[in-house]
Parts: sequence; structure tokens; C-alpha cells
Amino acid sequence: MGRAYDVALRGRHYIDGQWRDAADGGRLEVEDPGSGTVVAEVAASTEQDCLDAVAAAGEAAERWAATAPRERAEILRRAFVLLVEQGEDFARLITLESGKALVESRGEVAYGAEFLRWFSEEACRASGSVVTAPSGDYRILTQLQPVGVSLLVTPWNFPLAMATRKIGPALAAGCTTVLKPAKLTPLTALALAQVFEDAGLPPGVVNVVVPRSASAATAAMMADRRVRKVSFTGSTDVGKALLAQAAGRVLRTSMELGGNAPFIVCADADLDVAVDAAMVAKLRNGGQSCTAANRFYVHESVEAEFSRRFAEAMARVTVGHGLQPGVDLGAVVSRAERDGMLEMIADATDRGARVALGGNAPDLPGHFLQPTLLRNVSEGCRCLTDEIFGPIAPVATFTDVDEVVERANAVEVGLVAYVMSRDHRAALGIADRLETGMVGINRGKVSDPAAPFGGWKESGLGREGGHEGLLEYLESKYIAVAW
Repeated sequence: MGRAYDVALRGRHYIDGQWRDAADGGRLEVEDPGSGTVVAEVAASTEQDCLDAVAAAGEAAERWAATAPRERAEILRRAFVLLVEQGEDFARLITLESGKALVESRGEVAYGAEFLRWFSEEACRASGSVVTAPSGDYRILTQLQPVGVSLLVTPWNFPLAMATRKIGPALAAGCTTVLKPAKLTPLTALALAQVFEDAGLPPGVVNVVVPRSASAATAAMMADRRVRKVSFTGSTDVGKALLAQAAGRVLRTSMELGGNAPFIVCADADLDVAVDAAMVAKLRNGGQSCTAANRFYVHESVEAEFSRRFAEAMARVTVGHGLQPGVDLGAVVSRAERDGMLEMIADATDRGARVALGGNAPDLPGHFLQPTLLRNVSEGCRCLTDEIFGPIAPVATFTDVDEVVERANAVEVGLVAYVMSRDHRAALGIADRLETGMVGINRGKVSDPAAPFGGWKESGLGREGGHEGLLEYLESKYIAVAW
């Protein structure tokens, strides 16, 4: 295994360019969800450790902001190359701590690395402007400057990609960072810190801490006057709590929160295309994704055939430990998450839904759930109202477009939606009416480093990816100049 992989398994946190144990010597266990066994221990960062990371980022902030954009770009580019070169090591590390199938982890490495390449290209594009004032007697000069020390809080489901999606634009903009990964999956973040060090990033620009109490440590860091921005990916409830804390200091925030994506199959849909898209939208990362299709609304005239084909495709999925050859679907991240999904299935069947495929936990070590297809699902079932975050596909029918748009919009989160139709004019018309930040038409994957990722309503604030992702880490300054 490579250097970054070995460093991650040593389990020290990374502060000011140094690998350290926790101040009190505390350790956190990291479990392999595919076997239920402990595979590593990491430093349990104390509150003081976290504030030391903030101090290191604050000390490095002025120098990093003054670093030439081209130099920042070259460091990000080198990190991209190193990450790709060590891609297999990172994929195995991701599978080890998250449980996902190795094929999924390889996809995450490729996706996550692209954020470093994209933002290496964006680093030189923080453009301002100079215009003549309407009065004609002076110039309006606007320039963009880095917001400052940024606290980056990432979830367990994409431990690499969610980190690079935040670190990439922050470094490109000239911000220093403190990364707090989920304590379920800290190893990938620690390995990534080593990649940045090897790419030539100065000490203090990226720091990685893994506190035992995430809420207390995050609150302490957000209260520190050196922190100017917080970027969070996770649940809507936690995001609201962080927004309340951020209000006390009027911190800049980016929030990528929950989703409940509708997947609409129109009467004229190409069912081969629809099923292929459904497999990606539902089973990518085992459904443990905020962009996962959550509610399948299928026109009543094609529901039986769509469900038959969808069930056949899902039945071909191989479930097992993510590191085993040929496995398509790995473990759910924890037993609690898996048990919650079983409760959702029971709730749906109690309300009249029929299990067309799966519905059980296979007899395997670790935390697994069979790919599950539910038919005849009624409104009010938890699998329609709540975010599933797993390999369960609930299918309900609709009769007309106005009805399905209303049902699709009848939730307080609006991250992404999917529309399947041969009629692009009709599909775009539906997309215009959906209250989501993103829409996939005849495809089940919308995420792209070059595109602005984010939602409406309670799905969050701001955008990640695209040029918009860079702007999230920049402040606009207006200067009035007469010459």
C-alpha cells in the first residue's frame, strides 16, 4: 500500500503540517461495516486540538491568500495527480471504512479527484471588474478576496469526494481550512491530508481533526473569531442547528442538506432508458446518497412493465463485502441505519405495499440489506416522506402531469429530481415546475465537478462545483476610484 494509506491507518490527526496524537491520548475506533470488526483507531481530537487547528489555519491564512493563483493551482494539480496515482489504495480505504463496493469506491476516487483538477483550473478565474460609474466622475472597482479560515464538515457516505468538493474551491480561492470528517469514516480524510502535504501544500493550510463530540467541537470552532466560513454536508436538522450557531457571528455558510428525490416515469418513457437510469439513481453508493432517487412515481399505464424490468435488474445485483470480487452492493454504514430501513419496509407493507423484491437483511456478517422493490406504495408511508438512504425503491403510480408535479413538490427538501420521457419538450416543462436545484432528464446521475450542485428549500444554501463553487469562498469588495 502507498504512503497515504499507511499514514491513515496510523490514525493521528493532522494539525499545522504535523501528525499528532490527541492532547489527552484519546482514540476512536473505526469499524468495517462489511464485517462488523474494528479495523483501525484514530486520534479522538479534543476541543483544544480543534482550536489548535483553527489557530494553525489562522496563522497560515495571510500567506496563503497572498500566494499567487498559479501557484495555488499547481499544488491542486499535483494533488490531483497524486490522488489518481494512488487511486486503488484510496478505493480500498473507502471500502474498508464505509462498506461500499470496491467498484463504487473506485468511482468515488475518480469523481473526487476531478474536483481538485477542476478547481486547479478555476484558481486563476476569480475575476473582478472595473466600470465607469453612471455619474461619469469615478470608477467602480470590484475585486474578489478569500473569505478566510473555513471550517469544512463532511459526511460519511462519500468520505473522499465530499472533502475534495470543499477543499478544492477553498484552496483555489486562497482560504485555509479545518476539515472535520465524520467519525465513522475518518481514514480517507487523513490519507488526503498526506496527499496535500506531498503535493507541496504549506503547513496550516489544510488541517484534519476527528473529535469525539462533533457538536461540541464544531460549536467551539465556529465561535472562534478566526473562523469566517462554515461549509457543511449532512442532515437538514444538523444543518439548521449550525445555521443557528452561525447567526451569532454572521458566518458565511454553505449548506448541502437532505434530499427526497422524485423519479418520474412518464407514459411515453423509453423503459430501457428509465430502468438504466433508475439503477444508477437508486443504487449508486447503495442508495446512501443525498441524490438517490427516493420516490418512484410511474404512470399507471407503464408501472407494471417498469416494475418488472426494474426488479429483474435489481435481482442481478450481487451483495457482499465490498472488497470481494464481483460485488455490486456493499454494506450499509451501520447496524442502526440498516435496522431503520427494515422498519421503513415494515411500515410500507403494513399500509398495503407489496414487496416485489428483497425486503430482508441477508445472513452475512456486517450490516447488509437486499436491494428492495416495493409496489403499491401509498402516500404517507415513511419511505415516501423520509429520506431512505439505502437500497429501497418504493413505486407509486400517477395519472397526469399536474398531479405528479404536485406530489413531487410536496416535501420541504428540493435537491434533485429525475424525469423520464421521450418528449424532451414535455420533460423540460416538468423540470421547470419542479422545486429542486437539479434535474436529470433521461439519466440517473447529475453530479459533475463542472456543474453547480445544490438544492432549494430545506435542501441547503449555496452551490458546490462549477464556477459557483469557487465564489462560495470569496468576498466581494467594492472600491470607488477617481482617476
